[in-house]
Amino acid sequence: MASSSSTLLHHKSSKTLMILLIINFVNLIQTTSAVTNSNSNSHFSRFSRHGSSSSRTKQGFLASVQASMNHAILARSLAFNLTLSHRTTQVHMVDPIHDCLELLDDTLDMLSRITMMRDKASSDDDYEDVHTWLSAALTNQDTCQQSLQEKSNSYKHGIAMDFAARNLTGLLTNSLELFVSVKSKGRRLLSEQAHYPRFVTWLKERRLLEASVEELKIDAVVAADGSGTHKTVGEALAASLASSGGRTVIHLKAGTYHENIKIPTKQKNVMLVGDGKGKTIIVGSRSNRGGWTTYQSATVAAMGEGFIARDITFVNSAGPKSEQAVALRVGADKSVVYRCSVEGYQDSLYTHSKRQFYRDTDITGTVDFIFGNSVVVFQSCNIVARKPLPGQRNFVTAQGRSHPEQNTGISIQNCKITAQSMTFLGRPWKEYSRTVVMQSFLDGSIHPSGWSPWSGSGSFGLKTLFYGEFENTGPGSSVSGRVKWAGYHPSLTVKEAEGFTVAGFIGGTMWLPSTGVSFDSGLVK
Repeated sequence: MASSSSTLLHHKSSKTLMILLIINFVNLIQTTSAVTNSNSNSHFSRFSRHGSSSSRTKQGFLASVQASMNHAILARSLAFNLTLSHRTTQVHMVDPIHDCLELLDDTLDMLSRITMMRDKASSDDDYEDVHTWLSAALTNQDTCQQSLQEKSNSYKHGIAMDFAARNLTGLLTNSLELFVSVKSKGRRLLSEQAHYPRFVTWLKERRLLEASVEELKIDAVVAADGSGTHKTVGEALAASLASSGGRTVIHLKAGTYHENIKIPTKQKNVMLVGDGKGKTIIVGSRSNRGGWTTYQSATVAAMGEGFIARDITFVNSAGPKSEQAVALRVGADKSVVYRCSVEGYQDSLYTHSKRQFYRDTDITGTVDFIFGNSVVVFQSCNIVARKPLPGQRNFVTAQGRSHPEQNTGISIQNCKITAQSMTFLGRPWKEYSRTVVMQSFLDGSIHPSGWSPWSGSGSFGLKTLFYGEFENTGPGSSVSGRVKWAGYHPSLTVKEAEGFTVAGFIGGTMWLPSTGVSFDSGLVK
């Protein structure tokens, strides 16, 4: 055991290192901010006041993205050093900085891809990519700050990381606003000439989701009894990480797997295929009350683009008293969850960010059990609100759109929503929360008012949110007793509803066909 004097010296040196890191980061932020103010903002100002040319607008936008990228690199360096310091002083405590580090890696991946577009042809698909990635980059900073807030009582270095996240949020907001402000010219922002949409590269693949397990080209087989290539899902994913390119298909044989699984941003095009709901089960028990951040509590977390899950049950078994406990978290762009089951209580399904599609999937929970800030469509899903704890209220959704220019929201179409006790369709987690329920069956347990304020009788977000309903059926579908908020739309027009379909909301007609998943591109006739 180290002497008390050496321990004291270690703590002093760690504290000194932390102060130096923070001072250095603040100086770098101030230097880069000066450059940003003289470049990005001036470009934006000239465009908005004088109708600058598309070429200058493009330069201004790319300059703002580069400034955001520079800050993200600095923030990542800070986060990495903070995790090193934390590792030596607080070995047994969950580190929220790890959330920020992971999210910064994801942000840098997206910003890098945007900057690489400057030398290639643009298309409608490119435009939607950029809008999605900038929206997700903002969400990442919100999540970093949320994790820091959740651990603010036990983690003392959060102020530096929070400062970095807030600065980066400002820069990303500037990039997003500049991009959207020229929406009519947006398809020319990334190049000077418009081109026809490119063919989706996934069209070369087999229609994965309609094929049987025997027909699939399996890269790894997971079986707890040792009859496969791996005994755990984590082992199979680690082995496949070394492979290069293409789709990785991992078959999970029937059985229950007790593990927490991460598919990072760099691990793209992973498909997990089980033997059926209730047969292949992945179980975790992390929770906020158990010491984890909400973000880290997920049983399965997928960030790599092109993630597909089929015929699997995802469970968080922490129980109703454990508060936030995520069964499945998805921040993977162009992801599909098909014929799966997501089971938990509070915060069961975290649709964190980017474009997602759920079909023929069961989702059960209590409080805010579908939440996040992705751009997501649910079709033909069975959504079940379980019985909450005494004194609790059920909310199906808690959508987290924090900026009006984000392209994010939740669309629930042609689904069945039932509940074991009185339940609200949703409440606004963030100021510009956006959720639409359309062409779905609502049972009699849906509260007559339909929607709830975030807390009690508060007015947060009620004027700025967008909640809508369209052609719902069932005893809970009457809008006569619904809330009278400025942001609530009891009867969307056909044109408005079409904006929340697979084609209109997630651009699914460009990327879903190659997966073979069944989907309705527009309104259900």
